[in-house]
Amino acid sequence: QVQLVESGGGLVQPGGSLRLSCAASGFTFVYYTMRWYRQAAGKERELVAGITSTTDRRTNYADSVKGRFTISRDNAKNTVYLQMNSLKPEDTAVYSCNAHLLANDLWGRGTQVTVSS
Repeated sequence: QVQLVESGGGLVQPGGSLRLSCAASGFTFVYYTMRWYRQAAGKERELVAGITSTTDRRTNYADSVKGRFTISRDNAKNTVYLQMNSLKPEDTAVYSCNAHLLANDLWGRGTQVTVSS
């Protein structure tokens, strides 16, 4: 069964940190580009960060999170991570994991991140 399961969300104060995890199963994880998206209430979904399946594991980030968020992957554990530092209230959203290969897109259900004092 193909699955992407996110974890690590929660409530954090401004300036705090969270580490999201996305555990993959049921497909060949190492071949897929992995991405984190987020969707805030009343807004469109946006790409937050991505990491390729290639040896160099190229990464890309939304301008709004550059220097604060870091995406990484552990192919031995079939898991992708999103380390989020210096969180801001505008980072509040549901964060979802995506696996992409050619015409295939797989999605997790998402995890809520709320940044508030």
